[in-house]
Amino acid sequence: MSEFPLPNVSTDLNGQVAFVTGTTSGLGKRFAKVLAACGAKVVATGRRVDRLEALAEEIRADGGICEPIAIDMTSRDSIRAALVEAEARLGTVQILINNAGIPDAERAIKMSDELTDAVFDTNLIGPWVLSCEVARRLIEQKMPGRIVNIASVAAFNISGAIATTLYSTTKSAVVRMTESHAVEWARNHINVNSIAPGAFSSEMMDGMLSRVGDISQGFPRRRICDPAQMDSTLLFLVSPASECVTGTVIKIDDGQGPR
Repeated sequence: MSEFPLPNVSTDLNGQVAFVTGTTSGLGKRFAKVLAACGAKVVATGRRVDRLEALAEEIRADGGICEPIAIDMTSRDSIRAALVEAEARLGTVQILINNAGIPDAERAIKMSDELTDAVFDTNLIGPWVLSCEVARRLIEQKMPGRIVNIASVAAFNISGAIATTLYSTTKSAVVRMTESHAVEWARNHINVNSIAPGAFSSEMMDGMLSRVGDISQGFPRRRICDPAQMDSTLLFLVSPASECVTGTVIKIDDGQGPR
């Protein structure tokens, strides 16, 4: 007889601490609210403190637990300090959502060193450092964990009509980072997976639409997706049901891109 329930599905995250980056808008804000609604104690992080505090109050008003902590994903000192503060307030982080990211919005040969560094640091180096810090603590305490990295379908295909060369490069590296960390930490029961969204409503997407126009009319379903349509995938990857799933990248693009 199986030790697992029928069906083996649960969204109960009670008692777990979830650390989410980039929660001041868009996908990250939605992720924080969804995890809190399932019982997780959420650490909401980002640069804009006023928005973090507003999100925390919203989650608390709905009966959830949320601590807002400012973080600069381009600073290793800031990343490590935010994690220490999170632990002091809520305990060891068992769920990490690496969501923070910025676009390049510039042709490769025109990019300044400052913009190049900012995109690499925010999209790749910061998530690498944070993942390693979270994993190190879990391994030391012999605790299981879940890490979900937010990549992009731009990791797999790119259009010459839109300036996303460096963004695509960093997101492709996030996919490989996911696969590599999954292999290294599998023995420690830390599952590392990635979601690669297509065009979802967010501040970043709004900025791109303002520059290039309504790209949705070129999609099969002629729409920009809503962050809520990612809830089920996120919850699957952080729930007990995905215990055997690690090193996987799930594309959620509504059939928007080539295969």
